[in-house]
Amino acid sequence: MQVDFYQLTRDPAEKVLPAIAQRILDNKGRLLIISDDAGQLDAISGALWTARADSFLAHAKSGEGDDALQPILLSQDTDAPNGAKFVALADGNWRAVTEDFERIFYLFPPEQTDNARSAWRTLGDGVERRYWKQDGGKWVQGP
Repeated sequence: MQVDFYQLTRDPAEKVLPAIAQRILDNKGRLLIISDDAGQLDAISGALWTARADSFLAHAKSGEGDDALQPILLSQDTDAPNGAKFVALADGNWRAVTEDFERIFYLFPPEQTDNARSAWRTLGDGVERRYWKQDGGKWVQGP
């Protein structure tokens, strides 16, 4: 399993997630996006509809359709009824997720850096960790 820690110093999660989601969909993957904040899930949903001028990223909120059919499912729960192998923790809160996921995207603002450090330390052996930070308009991997 791989965990990517994204420190959001410039853009909020709803601006970052459409690009991540697009890459996953381009590779025929499925994504679960988790947030305990219903308002944030609404903002992410809106961003997935409008991220590209020529199309949208198909998605639904959990319970608002057939969850199993959704390429991108927005939820407050860590279960992935859509069969997602990728999960994005969008609200900055670390959650224990099952080993069923191949990759976790943990997005957190600077005020939750201590939580991210704690999560980094508690991950077991065999988990590949990567840290990403915003440098102007791009992401750079860094220490």
